[in-house]
Amino acid sequence: MKNILEVCLSPDFGGLELHMRDFTKFLDAKAVLNPKGKLKEKFDEQGLSYTTIGRRSFLKLAKIIDENDIDIVHLNWTKDIPIAVLAKLISKKKPKIVQTRNMHMTRFKDDFYHKFLYKNISTIVGISAKVSEQLNKFIPQDVRPKIITWYSGVPKPILIDENRKKELKDSFGLKEEFIVCIVARIHEQKGQHIVLEAVQKLRENSINAKALVVGHYMDESYFDKLKEKYPNDIFTGFASNANELIQISECKVMATKNETFGMAIMDAMRCGVCVLGSDSGGPLESITHMQTGLHFKTMNSDDLYEKLKLIYKDKELREKLALTGKNKADKEYDNITQFGKLKEILEEA
Repeated sequence: MKNILEVCLSPDFGGLELHMRDFTKFLDAKAVLNPKGKLKEKFDEQGLSYTTIGRRSFLKLAKIIDENDIDIVHLNWTKDIPIAVLAKLISKKKPKIVQTRNMHMTRFKDDFYHKFLYKNISTIVGISAKVSEQLNKFIPQDVRPKIITWYSGVPKPILIDENRKKELKDSFGLKEEFIVCIVARIHEQKGQHIVLEAVQKLRENSINAKALVVGHYMDESYFDKLKEKYPNDIFTGFASNANELIQISECKVMATKNETFGMAIMDAMRCGVCVLGSDSGGPLESITHMQTGLHFKTMNSDDLYEKLKLIYKDKELREKLALTGKNKADKEYDNITQFGKLKEILEEA
């Protein structure tokens, strides 16, 4: 049994940080966080212990490694690589470093600085086949760590009954509308405008539809323009009950321009809701077109409109896609099962 240290000095809180918190809890591992980061609050909410260090405090990190006899330092945020490498080199323990790579890699890492860093990493876990392909392409072979593809997972959702669905719909003034949901930080790259344009086209073609836009804004100007242009749709802001809101929807769309994988798709699948994803990046791996969901052309509202119209008119198809999607996600994307696989990867690094 190896001693694993989870490190994430990111100041933000999103899917990456959520995964780190939940995996730390699963492992019952020691964690190192940013003293000014939002992740601290999320650890406190669940009563999880942690140590904080500054983003350049490699001496302190080395001391933590040695005092706790750490065998593996597991990184989740790419910007933590330099501090972890320096801490490893000056520590007595010399732990192995494993990184879970959540973001795309888009350029060659063949300069002296990056070669120095990657030479000191044992394994990089790509969260999709696409990410692993990029790692193999852009990291020089002579310093390339072992590359392993691993898919994350999501918790089994609490399914709500019809009374709760009615209560939620009533709170938004919804009745018999065809509800199209998107859950993501509100930013142009996430494609909320594509979904809203497609839903508007449904209305223009006599389909009683509404978009349910769930998430806090990252770009206030973009958010304000959307609210002004689409006053008939619903903007919930950040919602702690996003899975409930997915469940009152007929479908869930991931419209991101180039998502690495997209855990929001897994959430919707496990909720038993039909999913649609753009035909680039992660959704190509998580969704099998016309079997577990639908693909549409990336950033193309006309094509999304056509796919939405298809599942609006063919309820049987929509329900079939939702069921097969749920079966796949329950089997392949359960977080506890996937955390167990990640633990094995770390233990074997």
